[in-house]
Amino acid sequence: MTFTGMVEESCSSWRLTPVSPPRRYDSQELMQNSSFCLVPWGRRLGFFRFLEALQAACIPVLLSNGWELPFSEVIDWNKAAIIGDERLLLQIPSITRSIDHDRVLALRQQTQFLWETYFSSVEKIVLTTLEIIQDRIQAHISRNHVMWNAQPGGLYVLPQFSTSLADFPFYYCALGRSPAKEFTAVIQAASPLLSQSQPIVRLILAVAKSKYCTQIVVLWSCEKPPPPRSWWPSVPVPFSVVEGEHKTMSSRFFPYDLIRTDAVLSLDEDTVLSTNEVDFAFTVWCSFPERIVGYPARSHYWDSSKGWWAYTSKWTNEYSMVLTGAAFYHRYYHYLYTFYLPGSLHSMVDQMANCEDILMNFLVSAVTKLPPIKVTQKKQYKETMMQQGSKTSRWADPEHFAQRQACMNSFASWFGFMPLVHSQMRLDPVLFKDQVSILRKKYRDIERL
Repeated sequence: MTFTGMVEESCSSWRLTPVSPPRRYDSQELMQNSSFCLVPWGRRLGFFRFLEALQAACIPVLLSNGWELPFSEVIDWNKAAIIGDERLLLQIPSITRSIDHDRVLALRQQTQFLWETYFSSVEKIVLTTLEIIQDRIQAHISRNHVMWNAQPGGLYVLPQFSTSLADFPFYYCALGRSPAKEFTAVIQAASPLLSQSQPIVRLILAVAKSKYCTQIVVLWSCEKPPPPRSWWPSVPVPFSVVEGEHKTMSSRFFPYDLIRTDAVLSLDEDTVLSTNEVDFAFTVWCSFPERIVGYPARSHYWDSSKGWWAYTSKWTNEYSMVLTGAAFYHRYYHYLYTFYLPGSLHSMVDQMANCEDILMNFLVSAVTKLPPIKVTQKKQYKETMMQQGSKTSRWADPEHFAQRQACMNSFASWFGFMPLVHSQMRLDPVLFKDQVSILRKKYRDIERL
């Protein structure tokens, strides 16, 4: 507390009277609680204050005539900032008051998107710079204006895959279109085909009956050579067996040229699904084409006692991952998994022969900022690793579980944050488990035991 001396006229003595100190404000708190932040011309052209405003989701009001905004070659700053004239400073209050609430919300949301996507770290600023330079050099396969200014941003949209918005799962709504009603089933086969009664045969027959299935591809990762076509079941859709040069876990997500449909149904060879279950999951995916939609769910949590992220397979009402042993997703994620993620993560997955499903969930959630979607199923997902002559399951192996724990933290470290998002939503067919006639239900087979 500060004091100042004051002399009283009635006597020769004097006394100290307390005076309150000036109120101090936290600039970060003020900016976070403000809709608009003035960014005048200053040192380094006010760039530091400009980034502070973006970080706080405060709409920058720029008063710097002639200032070339960062990455203005690709970023449309009119969607995230108010660009004023420093010579007309007194008009700024009336300009900001004239902006309606909906546009204020849109501007603030865009500031957050731009901050998180391009400016939140030195690494992202450098990567954005390099990608812009690459687009200049390879103008024939460069990103367009929408790719840079809409979710998920230019860093997650690889133009080598396509330069058309229609080929990515993020822009269906903006384009006013829906995915094509067709999918390719991709089945990972790690065991030799010795009998027509093996689960993979029943799975192929069930998937082939789906009216949406246009192709079945078996990725042969068994050490033994694949059997001839006559050993496989006869199905009414094109059937292919692909034997990769490198039989690794990451190869199941390689962008094979023969996969032409937007939708991919990824399956393990021991998955047990009916045709009704496949059809229902696909119709759900068509409404959420940017997400993973499937059956077996897992979750994560922060273990404060150990100071790390933990993986759990307990059946609860909450989940953050849908395993790719039985799930739909867009084929673009094959390309992103293969060419966006570093070789170190691929090597980790391949060396352990584990965690490729977790890594795919990390990637999709990092891109979309959304959780996967779990759908109902008739039977509990059978997590058994087909091992000829053995009934042991890798899911019950403590080492397998420990590896998945380690993967969680290695992946979170590379991404720089935990991208997985929890959800409690499960989508069921209309009238599922309702006490009405089974004849009124479209997906009747799901409720039958």
